[in-house]
Amino acid sequence: MAKILTGIWALFGMFFALSASADELAVPNGRVVLTVSGEISQTNADGAAQFDLDMLREVGGVEIQTTTIWTEGPQTFVGVPLNVLMEMLGATGGMIAASAINDYTVQIPMTDAVEDGPIVAYERNGETMSRRDKGPLWVIYPFDSSADYRTEVIYSRSIWQLDRMTITQ
Repeated sequence: MAKILTGIWALFGMFFALSASADELAVPNGRVVLTVSGEISQTNADGAAQFDLDMLREVGGVEIQTTTIWTEGPQTFVGVPLNVLMEMLGATGGMIAASAINDYTVQIPMTDAVEDGPIVAYERNGETMSRRDKGPLWVIYPFDSSADYRTEVIYSRSIWQLDRMTITQ
């Protein structure tokens, strides 16, 4: 009986070890394109969560077709929904300080991270975005889906050349 119980506990322990490792954030293999820090529970690098492009793709991309005030004609963006990224990282703050490569920073309220809301886009019209083309990451709202997304405030939150986010209270 003791052997059976020991075996059951060993299987139970292996199951939980596998479950825990499935929830852990992988370490980037490629060039880091996004670092998220602050009020998050999932990290993979010194209190932060770092992502390469492949990791962002693995989170699960969605497509938004919309026009923008910075481009001509309808554009197709693919990226990680902001709400999914925040949930995955266990973000608990009320504000996202999103910063670009040149240190320009905007404040995005966590209340913007909703289903069918903004994405952290990594592709535009089927191509990864270069720095010259507002990449590698661009916060894109579904501007054409609602007049609520076509305001100066929302446009100001659509930061391009994004490379880091800090979650604060």
